[in-house]
Amino acid sequence: MRLEGLHHITMITAEARRNVEFYADVLGLRLVKKTVNFDRPDAYHLYFADEHGSPGSILTWFEFPGVHRGRAGAGMIHLIELGVASRDALDFWGERLAARGYESARDEDSLRFADYDGLGFALVLAGGDPPLRALHPDIPPEHAIVGVHGARAFAPASVAASEGGLLADTLGFTDLGDGRHRLDGDRRHFAYTYDPAPEPVGVQGAGTVHHIAWACKDEDQLAWQQAVRAAGRHVTDVLDRDYFKSIYFREPRQILFEIATVSPGFAVDEDSAHLGEELRLPKQHEHLRTRLEQLLVPLDNPRAASRAPGGA
Repeated sequence: MRLEGLHHITMITAEARRNVEFYADVLGLRLVKKTVNFDRPDAYHLYFADEHGSPGSILTWFEFPGVHRGRAGAGMIHLIELGVASRDALDFWGERLAARGYESARDEDSLRFADYDGLGFALVLAGGDPPLRALHPDIPPEHAIVGVHGARAFAPASVAASEGGLLADTLGFTDLGDGRHRLDGDRRHFAYTYDPAPEPVGVQGAGTVHHIAWACKDEDQLAWQQAVRAAGRHVTDVLDRDYFKSIYFREPRQILFEIATVSPGFAVDEDSAHLGEELRLPKQHEHLRTRLEQLLVPLDNPRAASRAPGGA
């Protein structure tokens, strides 16, 4: 039994419209699902990914309008690494971000930048995994983002040296030393690194990571639940998230982990050619549709707009 790699990473934003503008247009990802938070249905939950919503390409956001900007600290992920295929792609992205008003910092093999909420990213050279690309008319396929390659988290000093058993012994990560870990799935890999935490206490808000989810085979999820429980961590019941099933727990450094199934995927309630075009609600919240459609700020999926009469 082994994890398949990354499933998704979920963040917080204060502005859904800017979220769609940045990730579906500036970065060229596909908005594959427009839905709401299971626990707070008056808040959007937006999913961006490759063309198919493949695990390993998925970035998601909870929108809490007007929420204060957060700050990453101990027990929080502070940087997300997105893969590209070449140094030429790094040059392309530096120019594209600058043209859209976003500063970046380049070294030989990476390009760092932040989104409109201050969330930190690095574009890095990623080879060996099958590319997971979205299509965008202004982004050449050879320069497109090819998946989520890694994440870096701040480790509290109190557990920096003592933790290791859960990741390596239970979840199957390889410990590379110096806080570096690698998760090797059958087809995809993921780099997960702990950095020393800064002194300021972290504050969850816009521009911070809520949780990170690892992908598992559908039939293995209950065994993963048992394994995490046997490792001494409190783990939730299996929760049906419509597009996958999930269990949640906190690892010793207090980062919220999720283990999510790869099925049924995002085409379970929308045709694959029209992902993310209509508001989809969890079955338990469907009775709220009229109120939510009036409450939630209208969002246009750029992919749908491009197919409209007169669209590009």
